[in-house]
Amino acid sequence: MDWGRGVLVNIGNHFDLASSIFVAPRKGIYSFSFHVVKVYNRQTIQVSLMQNGYPVISAFAGDQDVTREAASNGVLLLMEREDKVHLKLERGNLMGGWKYSTFSGFLVFPL
Repeated sequence: MDWGRGVLVNIGNHFDLASSIFVAPRKGIYSFSFHVVKVYNRQTIQVSLMQNGYPVISAFAGDQDVTREAASNGVLLLMEREDKVHLKLERGNLMGGWKYSTFSGFLVFPL
């Protein structure tokens, strides 16, 4: 993935930029959100937040008559230590890569 500017905040280094995967440091409730922008693309995109290889939530952008369109979503997840979360482009392509997109997560409540 081309993340543009890269990681802005990564306290504890639990997000690996090379693989674009967040690994939970401990069991708890985590909050995740993402905002993906498709640019000059006349096709539908679908982006999913994946937990341990399975889709949890998705967002779609499919308007054919605009040059920029956003797809966003967010979720609270119960995660075990070492669980993995990442974004996956399920359908379409992102012209310009991921540089117009954000992905964030944080521990809400440790268990």
